[in-house]
Amino acid sequence: MQSTLSLYNTLTRKKEVFQPLHAPFVGMYVCGPTVYGEAHLGHSRSAITFDVLFRYLQYLGYKVRYVRNITDVGHLENDADEGEDKIAQKARTAQLEPMEVVQHFTNRYHEDLKALNVLPPSIEPRASGHIIEQIELIKEIMANGLAYEVNGSVYFDVPAYNQNQRYGKLSGRVIEDLLANTRELEGQSEKHSPLDFALWKKASDTHIMRWPSPWSEGFPGWHLECSAMSRKYLGPEFDIHGGGLDLLFPHHECEIAQSQASCHTDTAKYWVHNNMITINGQKMGKSLNNFITLSELFSGKHDLLQQAYTPMTVRFFILQAHYRSTLDFSNEALQAARKGYIKLINGLNVLDKLSYPTEEIAVDPVQEAELLKLTQDCFNGLDDDLNTARTIASLFNLLKKINSIHTGAIPLGSISAETFAYVRKTYAALVTDVLGLREEKPIGANDLLEVLLGFYKEAKATKDYARVDQIRAEFKKQRMVIKDMKNGIDWAYEE
Repeated sequence: MQSTLSLYNTLTRKKEVFQPLHAPFVGMYVCGPTVYGEAHLGHSRSAITFDVLFRYLQYLGYKVRYVRNITDVGHLENDADEGEDKIAQKARTAQLEPMEVVQHFTNRYHEDLKALNVLPPSIEPRASGHIIEQIELIKEIMANGLAYEVNGSVYFDVPAYNQNQRYGKLSGRVIEDLLANTRELEGQSEKHSPLDFALWKKASDTHIMRWPSPWSEGFPGWHLECSAMSRKYLGPEFDIHGGGLDLLFPHHECEIAQSQASCHTDTAKYWVHNNMITINGQKMGKSLNNFITLSELFSGKHDLLQQAYTPMTVRFFILQAHYRSTLDFSNEALQAARKGYIKLINGLNVLDKLSYPTEEIAVDPVQEAELLKLTQDCFNGLDDDLNTARTIASLFNLLKKINSIHTGAIPLGSISAETFAYVRKTYAALVTDVLGLREEKPIGANDLLEVLLGFYKEAKATKDYARVDQIRAEFKKQRMVIKDMKNGIDWAYEE
């Protein structure tokens, strides 16, 4: 299988063939959550998008170091440089130690992602565990004349940086427009320019989370954390930096500025951003109070939900759209996602049941060529900027051919054993290893199904049609169907 992966690079605003800096090694950093509340549906999009990229890079043979951080300090209200730390605020309200809040919601985040079959990253650093690295990074930026200290706080000097670099190169913002829209009243800020952002903040007397530094007892700026942690584990320049589109400005813009100011790199070669999940066209988020947590989705306990949705239904819902397009929440879309997910899982079960015949049948070169083309098509979507929607459509096309083989419309022997083995292996790998979908069924379900199918066969043989209908009805209650075929009796999930 030939595969050439291309990714849309936000920095260059075009798709580029992926060429790692040090193949076969790949370094990837993705901004993780600020853990002051439960993960919601919007959070799952970034986690699943970069999980698929992680999985596909490994499938292609790369050795990937995937770093995804936990922000547990420094993320202030409204994502600005003023106000209370979001975690400290939660801790004060709940009368808890801040790290109790951090641990609780980090555990919940891990539980939710595990349910969604999101692989853990290679390294998951916490901002509070890398204060020393952040202080050293500030010293470097100050030594290069691009940061200044005022009353114990340290700020990045954007106008000074912009003399030789371009603040706004990632987001496309123009500094003059930014100044016109962010002008502050004279004397109301200790910053030299309203565009300057905090690298270190002096803690007020009531601020709970604080550390000693050369400038004051305080805490690091939110943007600085990712720069310090990505550099520690991936070096001053690495391959992929990912995150949600909402982080593009100012967070990622500031990361590039900090990296250029300290070690003269753009941090990453490829900047990759997933788009937002919306509700009625409005971004889903905690700040707007219009979010649905993942636990609410799994339980169905939310006013906007008509029913509970399984983790794999949610995962398929995310994958059915290209990661750079907006994705609007609706019960109808999730119900459709359930059907699509079931269709792919039924395909896995069909392939498991097919066994290559021992008798020789002449191979049909036309059928074989078509099957190979349909299989290759499945990779074309992934290679084209991780277009999972296109890959899923290709898998459905391949599945039509597989189902024709299963029903006997196409003799299995008309496909060579080697080609059939390749198709079976590839379909399973794409569905489970790359897209990360897994079958959701109770323990021991297979044994129970075999018993019920045995009763069904017996009822048919004795012409006990009342019992036949009864067993069919019981299957339907479980959203399953019995299939009477020329070559036997089988079952499938109801699509």
